Amino acid sequence: MRRRQYVRALGLGGAASLAGCTNRTEERPSDLGSLTLATATTAYDSGLLPVLNRGYADRFGAAVESVVRGTGASLRTARDGDCDVVLVHARPLEDEFLREGHGINRRRVMVNDFLVVGPPDDPAGVAGAGPVSAFESIADAEATFLSRGDRSGTHIRERRIWNEAGVDPGGEWYLETGQGMGDTLTTARQSGAYTLVDRGTFLAVGGDGVLARHVDAGIDDPPPLLRNEYAVIPVNPARHDAAYALAMSYVGYLTGPGQSRIEEFRVDGERAFRPLARSAEPAFEQYVPSDWPE
Repeated sequence: MRRRQYVRALGLGGAASLAGCTNRTEERPSDLGSLTLATATTAYDSGLLPVLNRGYADRFGAAVESVVRGTGASLRTARDGDCDVVLVHARPLEDEFLREGHGINRRRVMVNDFLVVGPPDDPAGVAGAGPVSAFESIADAEATFLSRGDRSGTHIRERRIWNEAGVDPGGEWYLETGQGMGDTLTTARQSGAYTLVDRGTFLAVGGDGVLARHVDAGIDDPPPLLRNEYAVIPVNPARHDAAYALAMSYVGYLTGPGQSRIEEFRVDGERAFRPLARSAEPAFEQYVPSDWPE
């Protein structure tokens, strides 16, 4: 079975390192087999994903094998039939994935927000600005900015903000790491650069004062450009050799008991995510592409 061979090829071992490329972790092997999850690096880098996966393994008795990548790479993994379910955070890429028929039954799981962080002396003068104004000021000052450049959910959002600002970033001040969020944030800390980062990863990796939060609208009600929604999508068993029953049990856990773990999760006492799945009025549009014809 090609999917299982792919997972084994990633190598066994301990916890994945902060963030990035093709890392694999496993929670609690089981006689029931394992579920292969391709996931955004931010969910792992924050420390939340291991908590959720342990909770799932305890309740369902099935192991979770996590392939930790950016959203774009995670969806590519699913398109290739090399995982059972994805946890991602870029609705435009999710919509494309759903329209193509590779995934079904998308469900919202949680939300946090993006921050613009940078050196405390703030050479571009962006503190307190909105995201568009902040990006404009960074470009005008040609202050060093680090982009992930990897078609991740964070990179997709960063490109959207540059587009809203009417800026085509380039030149010596704009650098792409091609790495996950944790590694990119570490590089920004070392080089004194600005970057766009999700709250969870910043709290876990960058919250030591070396970088300051210059644009921080708060996790409770961030503006659309800073809102960062995560969704879980099972791989379509009609298209790929996927463990669909296990995938749906994982969806059920994340949108059920896992919601309490998301609510309770803290990094240094600060909330990193808000649960989204529990609603008295579920929104039909979450299951299908946002531009689906009526």
